[in-house]
Amino acid sequence: MDRYRDMLITLRNRLSADMSQLSEEGLRQTGGEASGSLSNTPLHLADLGSDTFAENVTLGMLENENLTLKEVGDALGRITEGTFGRCEGCQGEIARERLQALPYVRYCVRCAQQTEAEGGRP
Repeated sequence: MDRYRDMLITLRNRLSADMSQLSEEGLRQTGGEASGSLSNTPLHLADLGSDTFAENVTLGMLENENLTLKEVGDALGRITEGTFGRCEGCQGEIARERLQALPYVRYCVRCAQQTEAEGGRP
């Protein structure tokens, strides 16, 4: 369990740093003085579209990182509770290879596929 705890803590620290950087990039002003312009409005509609697209991508990445960070925290809680490595669907053991790749998973492959097929998030 110590190996998985260390993996999860390292992942949590990396995700936190990534989220800080993404937040800074997402909140950075692109118009006005930052771009050498006198106005915060892009001069061309294509610039406005590019700015909006970049902002949406950044927000999507932040959302994904935040969800993964929550899953990592939950996995650390499962280690403390003694339920780490057990599938929340069938209560079977999650394969070590799966835990090595995604140490925060809640489900074995079979239950994850079933949950996903039913429209849920594995």
